Amino acid sequence: MAQAPRKRWYVIQTYSGYENAVKEDLARRVDSMGMQDFIYQIIVPEEKYIEKTKDGKDKEKIRQIYPGYVFVEMIVTDDSWFVVRNTPRVTGFLGSSGGGTKPVPLLEEEIKPILLKVGIMSKPNYDYLIGKQVQIISGAFEGQSGVVSAVDNDQEKLIVDIDFFGRATPTEIDFNQFKEI
Repeated sequence: MAQAPRKRWYVIQTYSGYENAVKEDLARRVDSMGMQDFIYQIIVPEEKYIEKTKDGKDKEKIRQIYPGYVFVEMIVTDDSWFVVRNTPRVTGFLGSSGGGTKPVPLLEEEIKPILLKVGIMSKPNYDYLIGKQVQIISGAFEGQSGVVSAVDNDQEKLIVDIDFFGRATPTEIDFNQFKEI
């Protein structure tokens, strides 16, 4: 049985310095060609930084994190691929060998830090779990359950007190290694 296509993140190569122009052109093409059901988000990751001017004053500036690249969340079909590929100043997809081959999507662990940095996605906050029971679903302590004693949202870790030989033993696990009971 064929799996329904799902939206994934892809990287478009552009002429350096034209990332925002490509983003705007592609957004216009999506609207004019009715591709909203296939092309969802277009981002150019940027960061702000402070630069000292010659007279010693601070000036806030913006720079591209990935010059020459635009990130697009889309479902790749022949039509959506054509719309993106034929946008002015787009040189191709990253991960496509050319000659009409479809591009390779970014892995979740590749796009997640980028989306966190630009503010599209936020880190999960599990502070509400402190004092609650969780079950460990993977790793060395799989099948054990315990009470959450601490949460480190920055490192994405939980400290779970697991009962070993009648004593509560603090154990550190990742956010993806538990389920709530």
